[in-house]
Amino acid sequence: DIARNLSPQDIAAVSANKDIKITSAPKGTVYYISLNQKNPNLAKPEVREAMKWLVDYSAIGDTLIKNIGVVHQNFLPLGLLGASQEQPYKLDVARAKALLAKAGLPNGFKVTIDMRTIQPVQGIVEAFQQTAKRAGIEVEIIPGDGKQTLTKYRARTHDMYIGDWGADYWDPHTNADPFTRNPDNSDDAKAKPLAWRNAWATPELTKKSDAAVLERDAGKRKAMYEELQAEFRKTSPFIMLYQQTEVAALRSNVDGLKLGPTFDT
Repeated sequence: DIARNLSPQDIAAVSANKDIKITSAPKGTVYYISLNQKNPNLAKPEVREAMKWLVDYSAIGDTLIKNIGVVHQNFLPLGLLGASQEQPYKLDVARAKALLAKAGLPNGFKVTIDMRTIQPVQGIVEAFQQTAKRAGIEVEIIPGDGKQTLTKYRARTHDMYIGDWGADYWDPHTNADPFTRNPDNSDDAKAKPLAWRNAWATPELTKKSDAAVLERDAGKRKAMYEELQAEFRKTSPFIMLYQQTEVAALRSNVDGLKLGPTFDT
């Protein structure tokens, strides 16, 4: 009666069948590539920025995530209070090269990325490998299953990692907490959010995030999250890629399926 987790190719194939209908809904899940700050090259601010100019967002949007996602360059998914629609980055190899030269790496460098062997993740990483090479960055892809890649990521022994984060509850703190807060960057910290996994010390953003979650005025709170996202876009070791669109194909006589915004609905 219902088929889920369809690829863009699946959707194109079943859309021509009059006995099948397609339903979709925006999901509170965002996909990203992150750079471990324990790697001295990736810890350079110019390198972090250069990497954001080495993703062909529009090509990914038009092909690999067509109908199953929308290009999105912020840690807050659209639909949450204060979610930004700003998209400052596009593929610009010349700009990336200039930043690498400024970082003292005019000939690029070698780096690895851990990747779960599922689509569209694999396609995105392979596309990024090609564009990064144009700036002299040689990306070695290390494929694995979910458990392998996540275990390594949680131990922060990776160079780069591609993953996703889904909203646990419908409030901006659900994503501000993992992406911007890192109260203790030591290896034996109690809290191990995404910022910690990438060894990104964020004392100022942690303070701003803590203040935003307690703000009762919705207008002021919205502005606080917009400011957090602007700072994050500029300085973070996260390349935000896209927001998921959940899709399901139904037999034409099936009614009432509701796709929810969080991973458990």
